[in-house]
Amino acid sequence: MYKKTLLFLLLASMIGQEFVAQENSSLDKSNPFPEITNTTKPWTRWWWMGNAVDKENILKNLAKLQKAGIGGVEITPIYGVKGEEENYLDYLSPEYMEVLDYTIRTADSLGMEVDMVLGTGWPYGGPHVSREHAATKLVTRKFDLKKGQRLKEKITVDTSKEKQPANLLYVLAYAENGDFKDLTNKLEKDNFLNWKAKDSNYKIYAVFTGKTGQQVKRAAPGGQGYTLDHYSKKALEAYVEPFDEAFSNSSEKVRAIFNDSYEVYGTDFTAAFFKEFEERRGYDLKPYIPHLLEESSAEEANRVKSDYRETISDLLLEEFNKPWTAWANNHGFKTRLQAHGSPGNLLDMYAAADIPECETFGSMPFDIPGLRREKEDIREGDADPVMLKFSSSAAHIAGKPLTSSESFTWLRDHFKTALSQTKPEAEELFLNGINHMFLHGTTYSPERAGWPGWKFYASVNFSPNNTIWEDAPQLFSYIANCQSMLQSGKPDNENLVYWPIHDEWNKFHDGKLFFQFKIHSLDEWLHGTSFYKVTQEMMNKGFGVDFISDRFIAEATVRDGLIQLPGGDFKSLVIPNSDKMPLETLKKLLELKEQGAKIIFEGLPESVPGMYKYKEQNRELQALLQNSSIQTVELSQLSDELKNSGISPEILVDTGLKYIRREVDAEKIYFVVNHTSEAIKEYIPLQTKAENVIMFDPLTGRHGKAEIKTEGNITKVRVNIASGESFFLKTEENTTVTPWKYYEPVGNPLDITGEWKISFEKGGPELPSDKQINKLESWTELGDDAEAFSGTAVYETQFNKPDFDADSWQLNLGDVRESAQVWINDEYVGTAWSVPFKLIIGNLNKGQNTLKIKVTNLAANRIRAKEQRGEEWKIFHEINMVDKDYQEFDATKWDAMPSGLLGPVTITPLEEK
Repeated sequence: MYKKTLLFLLLASMIGQEFVAQENSSLDKSNPFPEITNTTKPWTRWWWMGNAVDKENILKNLAKLQKAGIGGVEITPIYGVKGEEENYLDYLSPEYMEVLDYTIRTADSLGMEVDMVLGTGWPYGGPHVSREHAATKLVTRKFDLKKGQRLKEKITVDTSKEKQPANLLYVLAYAENGDFKDLTNKLEKDNFLNWKAKDSNYKIYAVFTGKTGQQVKRAAPGGQGYTLDHYSKKALEAYVEPFDEAFSNSSEKVRAIFNDSYEVYGTDFTAAFFKEFEERRGYDLKPYIPHLLEESSAEEANRVKSDYRETISDLLLEEFNKPWTAWANNHGFKTRLQAHGSPGNLLDMYAAADIPECETFGSMPFDIPGLRREKEDIREGDADPVMLKFSSSAAHIAGKPLTSSESFTWLRDHFKTALSQTKPEAEELFLNGINHMFLHGTTYSPERAGWPGWKFYASVNFSPNNTIWEDAPQLFSYIANCQSMLQSGKPDNENLVYWPIHDEWNKFHDGKLFFQFKIHSLDEWLHGTSFYKVTQEMMNKGFGVDFISDRFIAEATVRDGLIQLPGGDFKSLVIPNSDKMPLETLKKLLELKEQGAKIIFEGLPESVPGMYKYKEQNRELQALLQNSSIQTVELSQLSDELKNSGISPEILVDTGLKYIRREVDAEKIYFVVNHTSEAIKEYIPLQTKAENVIMFDPLTGRHGKAEIKTEGNITKVRVNIASGESFFLKTEENTTVTPWKYYEPVGNPLDITGEWKISFEKGGPELPSDKQINKLESWTELGDDAEAFSGTAVYETQFNKPDFDADSWQLNLGDVRESAQVWINDEYVGTAWSVPFKLIIGNLNKGQNTLKIKVTNLAANRIRAKEQRGEEWKIFHEINMVDKDYQEFDATKWDAMPSGLLGPVTITPLEEK
């Protein structure tokens, strides 16, 4: 307690008292939102460059993050900064652990928490990873022997192809007639083989355990080394030994351990693979090596490849991910896992962690007028809703309350991301089940770094050094309000869709054994599949959907017709048209159906996967299908089939609105978002009977009891949702909340014209002089110093109240570059940071009114000017700095970005109706 109090006093002396009061103030009792906690707030990935961190700057960094509304940080140490080498702390050294403990204590004193990566950079690895436990691959060498020919040589790898040493496991001979011989026991000293093909032509395969040689990417000092074998529990146990020791001497605990997306490349093997394969698949792989390495698509070869890939999946799950979570939990930590990119069943992998985590990468298109998406500033995004739902589905079916996200990676090129451009991307995450957002991200930067500070090469840079930080608290507040609702209660998706992964494992995939389920290659394994089409059809028709794997089907039970899983109950399970299905999965589906569960087959499987006794199993599978009298349902009829079974879709989607639904104490919460190009003004139907519906605006905090109509079991809610807006609708049995105010225009927008005074308040490289203008345009047109300026400028003008009787007025700022704080008659009325840039401002004074608008632009123009002056700021080791296309970063090529208040600025009289 003494240490915590001391930290509070120190912080207060450094940056003022206001943030302390913020955390200690009691909640507004009239606020209907759930309590804002550090978990409902957004968190951020916090890069420690070179671990060149010190206590004073950690304190300052964390205090600024907390004050802005960040709930926690995830520490990821990476490569260092040139000139800072003397300040580096070796990873896990006593000095490092002392600073880590200090960081956790400081965060705790601020009401924050800390996660950390179990290593530096990514993927897991480091100096203590021996070659034995390093990432492993299968290496083979082939020899062709004619009948009567002798192979007489030392069996080694082909050094022209393999640069890493490899250990010989087997030498295997395959005759033309199919006979198989294991020649391993024929090897002489130093793996010398002297063997004659007496009776046939033979193909000889030498099988080696090889090493990929991959090193940790973007490693921090003290973290360099081989990446880890992710299919070996022994390798994991050896890997965590230094952490066991470090944590045993630590007085503080992180909240969770993080494991980034699976980027262990080409690792398709482990030393114990053949033994594990035989135990799991039921047969010895050695006689089938020619099938495994077959260079064309053939049925039995593909079956062996499928078994190989399934074994890799099993090993990653059971020998690494599950033991990793168990190890962390034993230390009192949770785990966060990004499973995408792995070669395994994503649903099972995500579910192995306490907090499954997805990722967005690049920019997605939205139909919101005014939302800029300039081609030169973006890379196309990978945030497919179906892909996002793998992580949240795993959480939902496994009963994990949180699903996190690495958010906004490469959303725009450096220094070019506006707050307005993050909002719809965040909403797309929320709509697909994510409720614990991690920003990507924030780089620790000491005061001595100056501007723009230290910078990670792939992030938006949510940092106090960035101009967008001026109004970033508004974004963070919006996220916190949304997540407070989306972490409440439990998910309320009623339907399951089976992911037939064996169809993917059975594909030839150009002969590649190692197939990864990446977010960057959705065309290879997701788009166009029956699974994808079924999911899209159901979502487009308004059905709430989660996905399920074979393993979770095996756990399912039935009660009162509902499919019960660890995470909740579901009304239906849809089986997309698939070719391969394990016999045990089909048996369980038929058992669930017999017990009263609603199981809908779009198509029937043709075969079991894999090689083991597959002909015998296929006969059993076909007999089961023939005896079951299963009726299949075409995709076009699926919606009707579900409705005929008493499962009602949310037809509000017919308006163009998107939604996700949760349940809290038998009441419903709807998050509805308008990403269409038009406002939606109508009564939208909810598939629930409600006494009352409370409407919440997470952007402004405005709330009230909505107008509703009840038609049977449907409640219709009056809404007026502009393009780009979102609302929560919560059913309530009893409420004392005042009615929602519905405003409608009672006149045309009126231009605010006349003279504007512009004064530049803060920013750099220097403050331009004050200006008087008669026409709103980009401040970059006001001179060279204004063109180079990034920061905040104050616009001031006066106008007379129009001759209208209005209940309120709406201020429309038009084109804002990029966010604006607004005062009317010296009274703050709000911040416009997202599209549409409109605010309801209340009543105006009779006669003259003053309007003051503080507009903050992007940092792009300042960095452009800095590079044009030849000032070097890219001083980072390793990758240093690249642009969105991973080319050398060069801001001198940019045009100046429009900045300031471009208008037109109008006011519109509103009437409450």
